[in-house]
Amino acid sequence: MTDHNDVSGDSPVTTRRGVRSFVLRQGRMTEGQKKAYDRSWPKYGLTREQGMIDPRQIFGRDNMLNLEIGFGMGKSLADMAEAAPEQDFIGVEVHLPGVGALLKEIEDRGLENVRVYAIDANDVIDRCLPDAALDRVMVFFPDPWHKKRHHKRRLIQHEFVQRLRHKLRVGGILHLATDWENYAEHMMEIMGESEGFANSQDIGEYSPRPEDRPITKFEKRGETLGHGVWDLVFYRTN
Repeated sequence: MTDHNDVSGDSPVTTRRGVRSFVLRQGRMTEGQKKAYDRSWPKYGLTREQGMIDPRQIFGRDNMLNLEIGFGMGKSLADMAEAAPEQDFIGVEVHLPGVGALLKEIEDRGLENVRVYAIDANDVIDRCLPDAALDRVMVFFPDPWHKKRHHKRRLIQHEFVQRLRHKLRVGGILHLATDWENYAEHMMEIMGESEGFANSQDIGEYSPRPEDRPITKFEKRGETLGHGVWDLVFYRTN
């Protein structure tokens, strides 16, 4: 996404890497989100045009650096950043209402350890982040593309995982979570076969939810309906 206009339609959009794993849905920012965006984007926003960043320069320090891909409305990311002021967080989200909502959370909570991209995560990975810059990558509840014919659109694929691997330092964490059992099985298969990663649990085992992953309203609602949630925590070995 190269501009900040509202985008309508619900069909996947192609990029130089093929079909995207998300759709650009209709939706406008609320007045509060728009005002927060206008006030805070110049300070907290990062763009493709900035090219390869130096996180130490962006944050003014050299601390643990986290990347969340697809932060939704941003509350969980804001919760994590508020709970760990000694860490730094970069969030990526293509839907502008979510970007506006996170910027409002940043303002309301007085957070200084968050920066935001409003572009395709592929561009952030390929064009904006240095190799071995990240301590942790988080992908929570990505679109499951539950129909079998759409499984190719799922974000977690071998090629994507390997590109993330190069952005993680050795020992860095890739934390995935989903509430779709079939997608959890798909993720486990992909990660189990991925070069340079090892499961933090026994082979083929899912992880207990780490205490620092907030439980979302969506997740709580799913749990009351009997839906399961699966966390996968892998670390880079080489």
